[in-house]
Amino acid sequence: MNDTDNKDRQFATTLASGIDLLLCFHPGESSLANKDFAQRTGLSKPTVARLTHTLALLGYLRRDPATASYRLGAAVLGLSHPLLASMRIRPIARPMMETLAREIEGAVSLGLRHRIHMVYVETARSSEDFVLTPDIGAPLPMLATAIGRAWLARAAPEDRLSVLNQIRVAAPAEFERHAAAAELAREELARDGFCSARADWQPNRHGFAVPLHGLVDGMQFVLNCAVATKRGSFAQMRRDVAPRLLTLAHSIEFSLGLR
Repeated sequence: MNDTDNKDRQFATTLASGIDLLLCFHPGESSLANKDFAQRTGLSKPTVARLTHTLALLGYLRRDPATASYRLGAAVLGLSHPLLASMRIRPIARPMMETLAREIEGAVSLGLRHRIHMVYVETARSSEDFVLTPDIGAPLPMLATAIGRAWLARAAPEDRLSVLNQIRVAAPAEFERHAAAAELAREELARDGFCSARADWQPNRHGFAVPLHGLVDGMQFVLNCAVATKRGSFAQMRRDVAPRLLTLAHSIEFSLGLR
């Protein structure tokens, strides 16, 4: 939550706190205890205990009696399915993304912003070499990735400033390390039509991203690709791969009637 939430009389703080608990899980974590939730949210232990009990009764968490910890429940998947199924961009983009992934021997993904992260809603990989590429729903850092930089570069000034301020408070180390590169991404997008990340997040991969022209169902999608550094230099990938991603973005835009 942020300060503006606390000033909104219509804002349901208890509901927001429950959602914040569900967002506490990091990739690779199977379970969390109440003390973990309390540390990550700043909520009191009694409040956390009430929330986890309620979420478990509703199926959003599963309690492990042996460890007194909680796992995400199947109800969480039920929330995401209607959203993914309603995205008309996914079945249109998926075949084209798979083709490009094979051609560049990398991964091609489609993402949206969620708070101070980017989240994949579709991804295609060329081979098992990219099995560790974040899957659908996984959060990605905003400033260290090409996809996050592309979203910031296209965002309205007030939205961009709001997100940067949130990152400055919530992830100061990320902000200090990558804020300058994110600022340069605005110039890169204006000049070349795409944004890049030179192995800034994953040291063995270069990333390139293109924000789609116009909103799709009211959402700003960003197209992203990752290529292994062993395939060539960053300059070479920038010349050979990034233009193909830009062409793919244009093809998707034409298919959706955005151009």
